[in-house]
Amino acid sequence: RIMSHKKAVLVNNMSDDSESSGTGSDQEVYNGNEEIQVDFEGRNPTDSDFHGIKQLLNQLFLKAHIDLSQLSELIIGQNYVGSVVKQSDIDPDEDEDDEMTDVNDVFGITSVVNITQKKNFECVHQLRKLLLELAEKNATDTTIQLIRDILNDEENSTGLLINERFINIPPQISVPLLENLQSEINKAVAKKMPYKFGHYILICKLYKNEQTKKKKSKKDYPDVIWSNPEEEFILPEAIASFEFSVKTEADSGLGGDWQEGDNAMTPYRKILILQADSLPRIIETIKGQMCETA
Repeated sequence: RIMSHKKAVLVNNMSDDSESSGTGSDQEVYNGNEEIQVDFEGRNPTDSDFHGIKQLLNQLFLKAHIDLSQLSELIIGQNYVGSVVKQSDIDPDEDEDDEMTDVNDVFGITSVVNITQKKNFECVHQLRKLLLELAEKNATDTTIQLIRDILNDEENSTGLLINERFINIPPQISVPLLENLQSEINKAVAKKMPYKFGHYILICKLYKNEQTKKKKSKKDYPDVIWSNPEEEFILPEAIASFEFSVKTEADSGLGGDWQEGDNAMTPYRKILILQADSLPRIIETIKGQMCETA
């Protein structure tokens, strides 16, 4: 299945109005302000995507004690739900030495894992434990109790919503990916498969400018950057949320080193708790916002 064919432009700083018409060879040197035209498509995860999926999960979970190999295998094993993002115009017979156009490159993963029904998997057990520990350290008493309740609810499953991709891939691609995920969830539920959820948990990557006003550079930087911009529009639908700094953990998720003159920003994670029936509405909201910014 090819889920969607989405034209996208990779950009780092969206200050360059010109478009590059270059090919794969142009991608070898990237100076931060170049634009590279690339076609992406969503595909079913396969065994060859293992390392790419694991790399994406690693940029989300960083040093958290979770068996990401098993979680990657779990995602691949349920490949009737979810998609990996791949470059669509790669010829497998082209020069295999071109690392920038590896046919096995995975640029994103959108999926959902039932962390109620699959709690006997070690990686899911670790994830559930981590969520509760993080909540106890960073959330309000009400949110802590909510997380305990939904994790202990055997009748209404909770899904870990995974919406992860490399930073420079534009947020517009999230629309077909999430629409496809919702469609696949509906089909799975119709077949009596364990994808009927009461709640979703989404872990978002944020970056905050925590320097004092006196120390801020002359450039006008936002106080908060969402790694996946569409997730900012999901936040109002959350019935609860909490956040925490991951400053002490290595994090290259925002595209590597900061350019000269940039303010280094502090990486955070924000955990959103969502009612499962709000997902279609969330997708429509994101679609509307992406149309406005296109």
